[in-house]
Amino acid sequence: MEIIFIGTSSGKTSLKRFHSSFLINSKNFNLLVDAGDGVSKALKNQNITPNAFDGIIISHLHPDHYSGLASLLVQMKLTGRSKALNIFTHKSVSAYVKEFISHSYIFEERLGFNLSFVEFNFDKWINICSNLKILARQNTHLDKYRSLNSIEKLNLISCSFFFRLNKQNILYTGDVGKTNDLYLFEDYKINTIIAESTHIDKSGLLSVIRKLRPAKIYLTHISDEGEDSILSWKSSLPDEIRSKIEIASDGLSFPL
Repeated sequence: MEIIFIGTSSGKTSLKRFHSSFLINSKNFNLLVDAGDGVSKALKNQNITPNAFDGIIISHLHPDHYSGLASLLVQMKLTGRSKALNIFTHKSVSAYVKEFISHSYIFEERLGFNLSFVEFNFDKWINICSNLKILARQNTHLDKYRSLNSIEKLNLISCSFFFRLNKQNILYTGDVGKTNDLYLFEDYKINTIIAESTHIDKSGLLSVIRKLRPAKIYLTHISDEGEDSILSWKSSLPDEIRSKIEIASDGLSFPL
């Protein structure tokens, strides 16, 4: 069992990194977490076929986390996928995701495989399979939009996820609004954190590491211009803190 980073870029397009996505390979179910713009090419770049996973879960609907979904479904059709696919979305955005797919002229009766939408609620466990379940909570990433008149009909859903995989507890922040969002699951023991690095200040991140005491933290969502700064910051840290931090890159994997 392992986690493989498919894309580790920020929202800004990079020639070095693809947009946000990673793959959880478990014994019973392989789950793609987020499907940012260009995810089909990102998977191909790592010799991972579109048939290598059983489901996709979406944290929020920013293009760098979601807009590769329609193209990925097309690639599944073109490569002859036959096994069913589950798409996990918060119940408030499920209808929009279905419309997005249909307005991309992707119709289930022409796909060649069954497409199932699985809705979830905040603070309700999502039982993926016998050794993987997920808890979702709302973070503040989209709060900056709440004063806009144009968001009247939109559901501003942005999830942080807590994965329980066998005896491992993994926090994935997706995008957050502030560093305090990393404490959304402080009521649980966290072994590993996968944290975006664009919206989190470095001093706050150190406080998170000291308080939550994960064995490892992987920093992702990295812009080209910000990478040197992150590496320099990491190199300045004490050994016991530095050893806990990994700068994620496309193709990096770690065992579970």
